[in-house]
Amino acid sequence: MKLISWNVNGIRACVGKGFLDYFKEADADVFCIQETKMQAGQLELDLEGYEQYWNYAQRKGYSGTAIFTKKKPLSVSYGIGIEEHDTEGRVITLEFEDFYMITVYTPNSQNELARLDYRMEWEDAFLSYLKKLEENKPVIICGDLNVAHQEIDLKNPKTNRKNAGFTDEERGKFQTLLDNGFIDTFRYFYPDQTGIYSWWSYRFQARAKNAGWRIDYFLVSDSLKDRLADAKIHTDVMGSDHCPVELVLL
Repeated sequence: MKLISWNVNGIRACVGKGFLDYFKEADADVFCIQETKMQAGQLELDLEGYEQYWNYAQRKGYSGTAIFTKKKPLSVSYGIGIEEHDTEGRVITLEFEDFYMITVYTPNSQNELARLDYRMEWEDAFLSYLKKLEENKPVIICGDLNVAHQEIDLKNPKTNRKNAGFTDEERGKFQTLLDNGFIDTFRYFYPDQTGIYSWWSYRFQARAKNAGWRIDYFLVSDSLKDRLADAKIHTDVMGSDHCPVELVLL
């Protein structure tokens, strides 16, 4: 089973940069996107053979997520059931027979960490949501989690130590996720791999210099460990400031 996740940084713009060609080539069973930056009716995607589920932010041109799946889910839910966290279209959950599939676009702590306190509240609420689901069946989480976990997950850890996405607080919350029984699938297969990132700033020719961050993930419940076959980061795929990440399950 092939799963893909991609922060497209505006799906309408990404479609103009080859999204549909990559989508067709990938031929994923489930394809999740984040940061769609659109409202209902602004784009019609003809994805033959796929069910489509969209969660739009109330604010126009901001945030938003979607999941495209070949197999129709048993149920679909939007958000995490807490009003203050559910206005920005950040979470979609599909229930399948043997797991829940979640796409998430974690809030950015922003410049000067203006939203760090909110981010901490979000992290706790999201973890509680995941653990509640896990009481029923295993969980797969994918998306832009807006954090580089370890120093090997970004090119310049020293100079970014107190910047959004690499604060001790954010890294600590990610570690808490792992401590609560979730596996970072890329690190499961490639624990010491350096120089592989999923996001590069549009400034300073960062992508050309590979001055990036690994902030896009597939996390799975520990009980799915035996089904893990491979994890990939498709650094050669253009169209966004992020690249797609992949998980293959047995």
